[in-house]
Amino acid sequence: MLRFVLAVLTLLAAAPPAFAQKPTPTGMSVERGDLRVPLSDGRVLRGADLVGAHLRFGEARLRIAAVQPDPMDKAGEVWLFDVRLPDDTPMCEPAPDGSRLAMPIPDTSAPGGIAMTCTSGAAGKCIRFGYAPWRTAPDGQTSLAPYHAACVNMIRGAYGGPEKAWTKNGMQIDVYDHLGVQTPDNAPDQAFEAGWTPDGAVCVAHPRVPENGSLVDIAAASPRLAGLTGPGRCTEAVAKENGALVFNRSRP
Repeated sequence: MLRFVLAVLTLLAAAPPAFAQKPTPTGMSVERGDLRVPLSDGRVLRGADLVGAHLRFGEARLRIAAVQPDPMDKAGEVWLFDVRLPDDTPMCEPAPDGSRLAMPIPDTSAPGGIAMTCTSGAAGKCIRFGYAPWRTAPDGQTSLAPYHAACVNMIRGAYGGPEKAWTKNGMQIDVYDHLGVQTPDNAPDQAFEAGWTPDGAVCVAHPRVPENGSLVDIAAASPRLAGLTGPGRCTEAVAKENGALVFNRSRP
């Protein structure tokens, strides 16, 4: 995930007609799933207006080569940015669908900061799953922010929390919740793995990648999971009772 601190970020004029008069950016922020850049002449640039813009972060300069609405976002709020390095290669690694695009999110580690997460990254995947942190659940009241955080841990296989991931690239998992955002596919070769919160897993039925660590290893690294590992001690019902927000199934 690439982070930008607004105090050292400059938007450089590069794309007519939006930048034809070279107005001065007066700020930059994330507005739901899009960038918002107000200019000194009163205009506000968003989405496709930013094609051709250059982002400067310290000595590094990145270029927004293209922008498109996310076809997976039915609400039409999320925009995907083709961000290029100085040698014109994409900033992002390929996602499962082959895309190498980025989306803006607030940088929670730096007040006023902006982060660009990739469609291949955990935070980006969880937004595309429907857990956009600025939205509410289908009930119109429940914030999806903690569900997004729980989903990020789930994607990373971060059983004990964000510090350590136990998964590897290319693993197939079935994601679901009790809100109706995601429903289980119930593939016959998959079994319940874990229930997740913003702090990690509440219990673990089986490790997603056994060669990365056994249940004993996972419990040793995360003592709060002691007594909550194994299929007899970790079921969907147990996970729900322990506060899990998001659940997953995977091949045992």
